[in-house]
Amino acid sequence: MSGKVILSNGIANFKKNFYDKKINCSITRLMLNREELKAKNIEFWFEFKKYMQKVRSTNGRRMNWLNYPSDVKNIYIRLQVDATGARLCMDIQPKDAGIREIIWEQMGELKKVLENAMKYETIWIERMHLEDGRDFSRILWELNNVSFYVENDRPIIFEFLKSRLLEFDEFYQEFKEILISLND
Repeated sequence: MSGKVILSNGIANFKKNFYDKKINCSITRLMLNREELKAKNIEFWFEFKKYMQKVRSTNGRRMNWLNYPSDVKNIYIRLQVDATGARLCMDIQPKDAGIREIIWEQMGELKKVLENAMKYETIWIERMHLEDGRDFSRILWELNNVSFYVENDRPIIFEFLKSRLLEFDEFYQEFKEILISLND
């Protein structure tokens, strides 16, 4: 019986800490003006770029990890970090819906290989909408319960992004020619 009480208390403490952290992050964000937010954003990405500076691609080349080159028109590799988590996203955004669907189908064919390479839960979203009304598809890897606004979360976020980028790079260097040929 005491095991359940400890478990219940553990869950209650986790929820309390999670919500306290979210509230603190929201308060921190509200307390910063636009210039301070911009400075914090620049500082964060500068630190991450420095963290990744000596890391090379699996093909041996130096890499600008903040601007990962997909070499495929309308496929974008994006890093996102905010008050709720960190994400590595592969966005498929051709203006032509038919091309987007062909690339999405090909990625579906490579799904098992990609998910095995990533060693992390993969989220597949076939259709999302941009503000201008265009549709795009997204494959993403997400770390929740960390915040851009919490200094102590930075090492966790950096390690998550580094691991996902390296895993993705290993997959992508092997299979990008398939995607390039679909887009020609």
